[in-house]
Amino acid sequence: MKFDVRNRVRYLSGRRQFFRQVGRGLLATGALVPAMQIGRATGAASVQPADCNLDVTLPGRLGNPDLTLLEDVRLDPRVRKIMGAAPPGNPGEFLPKITMTSSYEDSLNWVGAMEKMLQSGDAAALAAMPEFADLVTSKETVRGVDANEIALYIDRPEKQSRNLPCIVHIHGGGMSFTSTQNPSAVRWRKTLAQQGMVVVGVEFRNAGGALGIHPFPAGLNDCARAVHWVHDNRSSLDISSIVIAGESGGGNLAIATAIKANLEGWINKIDGVFAMAPMILGFYSSVPPELLSWRENEGYQGTLEMMRTMTRVYDPGDKHEYDPLAWPFHATNKVLRGLPPHIITNYELDLIRDDGAIYARKLQDSGVSAISYTVDGAPHVPEIVMPDVIPELTLDTVGSIVRFAGALASETKLPG
Repeated sequence: MKFDVRNRVRYLSGRRQFFRQVGRGLLATGALVPAMQIGRATGAASVQPADCNLDVTLPGRLGNPDLTLLEDVRLDPRVRKIMGAAPPGNPGEFLPKITMTSSYEDSLNWVGAMEKMLQSGDAAALAAMPEFADLVTSKETVRGVDANEIALYIDRPEKQSRNLPCIVHIHGGGMSFTSTQNPSAVRWRKTLAQQGMVVVGVEFRNAGGALGIHPFPAGLNDCARAVHWVHDNRSSLDISSIVIAGESGGGNLAIATAIKANLEGWINKIDGVFAMAPMILGFYSSVPPELLSWRENEGYQGTLEMMRTMTRVYDPGDKHEYDPLAWPFHATNKVLRGLPPHIITNYELDLIRDDGAIYARKLQDSGVSAISYTVDGAPHVPEIVMPDVIPELTLDTVGSIVRFAGALASETKLPG
Protein backbone atom coordinates (compact mmCIF):
# COMPACT_ATOMS: atom_id res chain seq x y z
CA MET A 1 0.00 0.00 0.00
CA LYS A 2 1.44 3.34 -1.00
CA PHE A 3 0.80 6.36 1.17
CA ASP A 4 1.31 9.88 -0.21
CA VAL A 5 2.15 11.92 2.85
CA ARG A 6 1.70 15.24 1.09
CA ASN A 7 -1.90 14.39 0.25
CA ARG A 8 -2.76 13.24 3.77
CA VAL A 9 -2.00 16.25 5.86
CA ARG A 10 -5.13 15.50 7.83
CA TYR A 11 -3.14 12.88 9.74
CA LEU A 12 -1.28 15.75 11.33
CA SER A 13 -4.38 17.75 12.29
CA GLY A 14 -4.07 19.96 15.32
CA ARG A 15 -0.28 19.94 15.34
CA ARG A 16 1.71 22.55 17.20
CA GLN A 17 -1.05 25.15 17.47
CA PHE A 18 -0.52 25.53 21.18
CA PHE A 19 2.80 27.28 20.65
CA ARG A 20 2.95 31.03 20.25
CA GLN A 21 5.71 32.74 18.39
CA VAL A 22 6.43 36.00 20.16
CA GLY A 23 8.95 38.78 19.75
CA ARG A 24 11.37 38.28 16.94
CA GLY A 25 10.25 36.57 13.77
CA LEU A 26 11.52 33.16 12.75
CA LEU A 27 13.52 33.64 9.59
CA ALA A 28 13.69 36.55 7.21
CA THR A 29 13.08 35.77 3.56
CA GLY A 30 15.95 34.60 1.43
CA ALA A 31 16.07 38.05 -0.17
CA LEU A 32 16.84 39.61 3.20
CA VAL A 33 19.37 37.13 4.57
CA PRO A 34 22.62 36.80 2.65
CA ALA A 35 24.42 33.48 2.42
CA MET A 36 26.66 33.08 5.46
CA GLN A 37 29.68 30.99 6.33
CA ILE A 38 29.28 29.30 9.67
CA GLY A 39 31.36 30.84 12.42
CA ARG A 40 31.11 33.23 15.32
CA ALA A 41 28.97 36.29 14.66
CA THR A 42 30.68 39.60 15.25
CA GLY A 43 27.70 41.77 16.11
CA ALA A 44 23.96 42.10 16.22
CA ALA A 45 22.24 42.32 12.86
CA SER A 46 19.26 44.47 11.99
CA VAL A 47 18.01 44.36 8.43
CA GLN A 48 15.92 47.06 6.80
CA PRO A 49 14.38 45.94 3.50
CA ALA A 50 14.53 48.33 0.60
CA ASP A 51 11.48 50.61 0.18
CA CYS A 52 10.08 49.51 3.54
CA ASN A 53 9.80 51.23 6.90
CA LEU A 54 9.80 47.94 8.82
CA ASP A 55 12.91 47.01 10.80
CA VAL A 56 13.53 43.27 11.10
CA THR A 57 15.70 41.83 13.85
CA LEU A 58 17.16 38.47 12.94
CA PRO A 59 16.26 35.62 15.32
CA GLY A 60 18.52 34.03 17.88
CA ARG A 61 22.24 34.52 17.60
CA LEU A 62 21.85 35.87 14.09
CA GLY A 63 20.56 39.02 15.75
CA ASN A 64 22.44 38.84 19.06
CA PRO A 65 25.61 36.70 19.15
CA ASP A 66 25.60 36.64 22.97
CA LEU A 67 22.03 35.35 23.35
CA THR A 68 21.43 32.22 25.45
CA LEU A 69 18.63 29.70 25.06
CA LEU A 70 16.87 30.90 28.23
CA GLU A 71 17.02 34.49 27.01
CA ASP A 72 15.51 33.74 23.61
CA VAL A 73 11.93 35.03 23.69
CA ARG A 74 10.82 32.27 21.33
CA LEU A 75 11.45 29.54 23.92
CA ASP A 76 8.30 27.93 25.29
CA PRO A 77 7.86 29.39 28.82
CA ARG A 78 7.35 25.94 30.32
CA VAL A 79 10.74 24.82 29.03
CA ARG A 80 12.29 28.05 30.29
CA LYS A 81 10.83 27.45 33.74
CA ILE A 82 12.09 23.90 34.08
CA MET A 83 15.53 24.67 32.66
CA GLY A 84 15.82 27.86 34.68
CA ALA A 85 15.22 25.89 37.88
CA ALA A 86 18.35 23.81 37.32
CA PRO A 87 21.26 24.32 39.77
CA PRO A 88 23.52 27.29 38.94
CA GLY A 89 26.39 26.71 36.57
CA ASN A 90 26.84 24.97 33.26
CA PRO A 91 27.05 21.15 33.56
CA GLY A 92 29.17 21.15 30.43
CA GLU A 93 31.92 22.93 32.33
CA PHE A 94 32.72 19.62 34.05
CA LEU A 95 33.25 17.82 30.77
CA PRO A 96 36.71 17.48 29.23
CA LYS A 97 37.64 20.49 27.14
CA ILE A 98 37.36 19.97 23.41
CA THR A 99 38.34 22.04 20.40
CA MET A 100 37.99 21.77 16.65
CA THR A 101 41.34 19.98 16.56
CA SER A 102 40.97 17.66 19.56
CA SER A 103 42.46 14.22 19.07
CA TYR A 104 40.39 11.10 18.50
CA GLU A 105 41.30 9.88 21.99
CA ASP A 106 40.22 13.16 23.57
CA SER A 107 36.99 13.00 21.60
CA LEU A 108 36.29 9.50 22.92
CA ASN A 109 36.95 10.73 26.46
CA TRP A 110 34.47 13.55 25.97
CA VAL A 111 31.80 11.17 24.66
CA GLY A 112 32.28 8.93 27.69
CA ALA A 113 32.03 11.87 30.06
CA MET A 114 28.92 13.17 28.29
CA GLU A 115 27.29 9.78 28.66
CA LYS A 116 28.01 9.68 32.39
CA MET A 117 26.72 13.23 32.84
CA LEU A 118 23.45 12.36 31.13
CA GLN A 119 23.10 9.24 33.29
CA SER A 120 22.97 11.46 36.36
CA GLY A 121 19.38 12.26 35.41
CA ASP A 122 18.29 8.62 35.10
CA ALA A 123 16.93 8.34 38.64
CA ALA A 124 14.59 11.30 38.18
CA ALA A 125 13.44 9.96 34.80
CA LEU A 126 12.69 6.56 36.32
CA ALA A 127 10.76 8.13 39.17
CA ALA A 128 8.55 10.01 36.70
CA MET A 129 7.87 7.01 34.46
CA PRO A 130 4.32 5.60 34.36
CA GLU A 131 3.83 1.91 35.18
CA PHE A 132 2.72 0.73 31.71
CA ALA A 133 1.04 -2.30 33.31
CA ASP A 134 -0.94 -3.02 30.15
CA LEU A 135 2.17 -3.87 28.10
CA VAL A 136 4.23 -7.01 27.59
CA THR A 137 7.99 -6.70 27.13
CA SER A 138 10.28 -9.35 25.66
CA LYS A 139 13.84 -9.58 24.41
CA GLU A 140 15.30 -11.18 21.31
CA THR A 141 18.96 -11.52 20.36
CA VAL A 142 20.01 -11.60 16.72
CA ARG A 143 23.39 -12.08 15.09
CA GLY A 144 24.95 -9.09 13.34
CA VAL A 145 27.09 -9.02 10.21
CA ASP A 146 30.24 -9.01 12.35
CA ALA A 147 29.04 -12.04 14.37
CA ASN A 148 28.10 -9.60 17.11
CA GLU A 149 24.97 -9.96 19.21
CA ILE A 150 22.21 -7.35 18.83
CA ALA A 151 19.62 -7.14 21.59
CA LEU A 152 16.08 -6.22 20.52
CA TYR A 153 13.60 -5.08 23.17
CA ILE A 154 9.99 -5.59 22.12
CA ASP A 155 7.04 -3.81 23.73
CA ARG A 156 3.45 -4.57 22.77
CA PRO A 157 -0.07 -4.33 24.20
CA GLU A 158 -0.90 -7.19 26.56
CA LYS A 159 -4.23 -7.75 24.83
CA GLN A 160 -3.75 -7.87 21.06
CA SER A 161 -6.53 -9.16 18.81
CA ARG A 162 -5.22 -8.09 15.40
CA ASN A 163 -2.10 -7.26 13.47
CA LEU A 164 -0.55 -4.00 14.63
CA PRO A 165 1.82 -1.50 13.02
CA CYS A 166 5.44 -1.91 14.09
CA ILE A 167 7.92 0.81 15.00
CA VAL A 168 11.60 -0.08 14.88
CA HIS A 169 12.95 2.53 17.28
CA ILE A 170 16.54 3.78 17.15
CA HIS A 171 17.53 5.87 20.15
CA GLY A 172 19.42 9.15 20.06
CA GLY A 173 22.92 9.94 21.29
CA GLY A 174 24.82 11.17 18.28
CA MET A 175 25.44 7.54 17.19
CA SER A 176 28.09 7.65 19.90
CA PHE A 177 26.60 7.06 23.36
CA THR A 178 23.63 5.94 25.54
CA SER A 179 21.49 2.83 24.99
CA THR A 180 18.05 1.31 24.67
CA GLN A 181 17.95 1.05 28.49
CA ASN A 182 18.12 4.80 28.99
CA PRO A 183 14.90 5.63 30.89
CA SER A 184 13.86 8.23 28.32
CA ALA A 185 14.19 5.70 25.50
CA VAL A 186 12.35 3.04 27.48
CA ARG A 187 9.51 5.41 28.26
CA TRP A 188 9.22 6.56 24.64
CA ARG A 189 8.99 2.98 23.33
CA LYS A 190 6.38 2.03 25.91
CA THR A 191 4.39 5.19 25.27
CA LEU A 192 4.19 4.29 21.59
CA ALA A 193 3.31 0.67 22.32
CA GLN A 194 0.52 1.74 24.67
CA GLN A 195 -1.16 3.44 21.70
CA GLY A 196 -1.59 0.13 19.90
CA MET A 197 1.73 -0.67 18.25
CA VAL A 198 4.52 -3.21 18.45
CA VAL A 199 7.75 -1.34 19.20
CA VAL A 200 11.21 -2.86 18.73
CA GLY A 201 14.15 -1.04 20.35
CA VAL A 202 17.53 -1.76 18.73
CA GLU A 203 20.66 -1.99 20.89
CA PHE A 204 23.03 -1.02 18.10
CA ARG A 205 26.77 -0.60 18.57
CA ASN A 206 27.72 2.97 19.46
CA ALA A 207 30.78 4.69 18.03
CA GLY A 208 31.96 5.33 21.60
CA GLY A 209 30.84 5.25 25.22
CA ALA A 210 30.09 2.41 27.62
CA LEU A 211 28.98 -0.08 24.95
CA GLY A 212 32.40 0.04 23.27
CA ILE A 213 34.08 1.76 20.36
CA HIS A 214 32.43 0.89 17.05
CA PRO A 215 32.70 3.64 14.42
CA PHE A 216 30.62 3.86 11.23
CA PRO A 217 29.25 1.62 9.77
CA ALA A 218 28.87 -0.74 12.77
CA GLY A 219 25.74 0.88 14.23
CA LEU A 220 24.12 1.26 10.83
CA ASN A 221 24.74 -2.41 10.05
CA ASP A 222 23.09 -3.40 13.33
CA CYS A 223 20.01 -1.31 12.59
CA ALA A 224 19.74 -2.84 9.11
CA ARG A 225 20.05 -6.33 10.57
CA ALA A 226 17.28 -5.53 13.05
CA VAL A 227 14.94 -4.46 10.25
CA HIS A 228 15.66 -7.67 8.35
CA TRP A 229 14.78 -9.70 11.44
CA VAL A 230 11.57 -7.79 12.08
CA HIS A 231 10.49 -8.20 8.47
CA ASP A 232 11.32 -11.92 8.47
CA ASN A 233 9.19 -12.33 11.60
CA ARG A 234 6.16 -10.28 10.54
CA SER A 235 3.82 -13.24 11.06
CA SER A 236 5.05 -14.25 14.51
CA LEU A 237 5.16 -10.61 15.63
CA ASP A 238 1.64 -10.03 14.26
CA ILE A 239 2.59 -6.78 12.57
CA SER A 240 1.05 -5.02 9.60
CA SER A 241 3.68 -2.39 8.69
CA ILE A 242 7.25 -1.45 9.57
CA VAL A 243 8.21 2.15 10.21
CA ILE A 244 11.75 3.05 11.27
CA ALA A 245 11.72 5.88 13.78
CA GLY A 246 14.51 7.68 15.59
CA GLU A 247 15.53 10.95 17.13
CA SER A 248 18.76 12.96 16.79
CA GLY A 249 21.50 10.40 16.12
CA GLY A 250 18.77 7.78 15.92
CA GLY A 251 17.15 9.91 13.24
CA ASN A 252 20.37 9.67 11.26
CA LEU A 253 20.39 5.88 11.56
CA ALA A 254 16.69 5.57 10.71
CA ILE A 255 17.14 7.59 7.52
CA ALA A 256 20.46 5.94 6.66
CA THR A 257 18.98 2.47 7.13
CA ALA A 258 16.34 3.29 4.53
CA ILE A 259 19.03 4.58 2.15
CA LYS A 260 21.08 1.42 2.71
CA ALA A 261 18.01 -0.70 1.96
CA ASN A 262 17.38 1.30 -1.19
CA LEU A 263 20.94 0.89 -2.45
CA GLU A 264 21.01 -2.82 -1.62
CA GLY A 265 17.59 -3.65 -3.08
CA TRP A 266 15.53 -4.53 0.01
CA ILE A 267 13.62 -1.28 0.47
CA ASN A 268 10.31 -3.17 0.21
CA LYS A 269 10.90 -4.32 3.80
CA ILE A 270 10.43 -0.75 5.08
CA ASP A 271 7.07 1.01 4.85
CA GLY A 272 8.03 4.43 6.20
CA VAL A 273 10.51 6.59 8.13
CA PHE A 274 9.70 9.00 10.97
CA ALA A 275 12.73 11.08 12.00
CA MET A 276 12.86 13.66 14.80
CA ALA A 277 15.67 16.26 14.65
CA PRO A 278 17.83 13.93 12.55
CA MET A 279 21.58 14.49 12.91
CA ILE A 280 22.27 13.88 9.23
CA LEU A 281 25.18 16.24 8.54
CA GLY A 282 28.67 15.61 9.86
CA PHE A 283 30.64 18.69 10.86
CA TYR A 284 34.18 18.58 9.46
CA SER A 285 35.09 22.22 8.81
CA SER A 286 32.00 24.01 7.50
CA VAL A 287 28.32 23.56 6.70
CA PRO A 288 26.27 24.63 3.69
CA PRO A 289 25.32 28.33 3.95
CA GLU A 290 21.59 27.60 3.66
CA LEU A 291 21.66 25.97 7.11
CA LEU A 292 21.04 29.17 9.05
CA SER A 293 20.08 27.33 12.23
CA TRP A 294 23.73 26.38 12.70
CA ARG A 295 24.47 30.05 13.34
CA GLU A 296 21.09 31.08 14.72
CA ASN A 297 21.05 28.46 17.52
CA GLU A 298 24.73 27.61 17.93
CA GLY A 299 25.61 27.40 21.62
CA TYR A 300 22.05 26.96 22.88
CA GLN A 301 22.38 23.22 23.48
CA GLY A 302 25.10 22.21 21.06
CA THR A 303 28.28 23.88 19.89
CA LEU A 304 30.40 23.50 16.79
CA GLU A 305 33.08 21.88 18.94
CA MET A 306 30.59 19.28 20.19
CA MET A 307 29.40 18.52 16.67
CA ARG A 308 32.97 18.19 15.45
CA THR A 309 33.78 15.84 18.34
CA MET A 310 30.83 13.51 17.69
CA THR A 311 31.61 13.55 13.97
CA ARG A 312 35.21 12.59 14.69
CA VAL A 313 34.13 9.69 16.91
CA TYR A 314 31.68 8.40 14.30
CA ASP A 315 34.15 8.82 11.42
CA PRO A 316 37.66 8.70 12.97
CA GLY A 317 39.56 8.90 9.70
CA ASP A 318 37.40 11.62 8.12
CA LYS A 319 36.80 9.26 5.19
CA HIS A 320 33.02 9.53 4.96
CA GLU A 321 32.24 13.24 4.89
CA TYR A 322 30.05 12.96 1.79
CA ASP A 323 28.93 9.35 2.18
CA PRO A 324 25.11 9.36 2.32
CA LEU A 325 25.13 6.24 4.48
CA ALA A 326 27.09 8.13 7.14
CA TRP A 327 25.55 11.55 6.54
CA PRO A 328 22.29 11.31 4.56
CA PHE A 329 22.18 15.09 4.01
CA HIS A 330 24.53 14.50 1.06
CA ALA A 331 22.32 11.92 -0.66
CA THR A 332 21.64 12.61 -4.34
CA ASN A 333 18.33 12.23 -6.18
CA LYS A 334 19.57 8.93 -7.60
CA VAL A 335 20.17 7.59 -4.09
CA LEU A 336 16.85 8.87 -2.72
CA ARG A 337 14.55 7.86 -5.57
CA GLY A 338 12.33 4.96 -4.55
CA LEU A 339 12.41 5.52 -0.79
CA PRO A 340 9.20 5.05 1.24
CA PRO A 341 7.25 7.97 2.77
CA HIS A 342 9.02 10.15 5.35
CA ILE A 343 7.87 12.50 8.08
CA ILE A 344 10.56 14.70 9.61
CA THR A 345 10.06 16.79 12.74
CA ASN A 346 12.34 19.76 13.45
CA TYR A 347 12.56 22.15 16.39
CA GLU A 348 12.78 25.93 16.14
CA LEU A 349 15.58 26.43 18.69
CA ASP A 350 17.65 23.43 17.62
CA LEU A 351 21.12 23.76 16.09
CA ILE A 352 20.29 21.17 13.41
CA ARG A 353 16.73 22.37 12.70
CA ASP A 354 17.31 23.25 9.04
CA ASP A 355 19.10 19.98 8.20
CA GLY A 356 15.90 17.93 8.35
CA ALA A 357 13.84 20.54 6.54
CA ILE A 358 16.21 20.72 3.59
CA TYR A 359 16.58 16.94 3.48
CA ALA A 360 12.80 16.67 3.17
CA ARG A 361 12.93 18.98 0.16
CA LYS A 362 15.55 16.73 -1.42
CA LEU A 363 13.23 13.78 -0.87
CA GLN A 364 10.37 15.64 -2.52
CA ASP A 365 12.58 16.61 -5.46
CA SER A 366 13.37 12.90 -5.85
CA GLY A 367 9.71 11.95 -6.04
CA VAL A 368 9.51 10.64 -2.47
CA SER A 369 6.41 11.37 -0.39
CA ALA A 370 7.77 13.48 2.44
CA ILE A 371 6.79 16.32 4.73
CA SER A 372 8.75 18.30 7.26
CA TYR A 373 7.46 20.59 9.97
CA THR A 374 9.03 22.69 12.69
CA VAL A 375 7.80 22.94 16.27
CA ASP A 376 7.84 26.58 17.36
CA GLY A 377 9.36 27.41 20.73
CA ALA A 378 10.97 24.00 21.20
CA PRO A 379 14.60 22.94 21.74
CA HIS A 380 15.99 19.52 20.79
CA VAL A 381 13.37 16.68 21.00
CA PRO A 382 11.56 17.73 24.21
CA GLU A 383 8.99 14.93 23.72
CA ILE A 384 11.68 12.45 24.75
CA VAL A 385 13.94 14.56 26.96
CA MET A 386 11.11 16.17 28.96
CA PRO A 387 7.83 14.49 27.94
CA ASP A 388 5.74 15.95 30.77
CA VAL A 389 6.83 19.57 30.31
CA ILE A 390 4.98 20.13 27.02
CA PRO A 391 2.40 17.32 27.21
CA GLU A 392 0.43 18.52 24.18
CA LEU A 393 3.52 18.21 22.02
CA THR A 394 4.29 14.72 23.33
CA LEU A 395 0.74 13.56 22.66
CA ASP A 396 0.73 15.16 19.22
CA THR A 397 4.00 13.55 18.14
CA VAL A 398 2.93 10.16 19.44
CA GLY A 399 -0.37 10.57 17.58
CA SER A 400 1.47 11.51 14.38
CA ILE A 401 3.58 8.35 14.55
CA VAL A 402 0.56 6.17 15.29
CA ARG A 403 -1.47 7.62 12.41
CA PHE A 404 1.48 7.43 10.02
CA ALA A 405 2.27 3.79 10.81
CA GLY A 406 -1.42 2.87 10.79
CA ALA A 407 -2.00 4.43 7.39
CA LEU A 408 0.91 2.46 5.97
CA ALA A 409 -0.37 -0.82 7.38
CA SER A 410 -1.52 -3.60 5.09
CA GLU A 411 -2.77 -7.07 5.84
CA THR A 412 -0.36 -8.75 3.43
CA LYS A 413 3.28 -8.06 2.62
CA LEU A 414 5.24 -9.80 -0.07
CA PRO A 415 8.32 -11.61 1.27
CA GLY A 416 11.82 -10.90 0.07
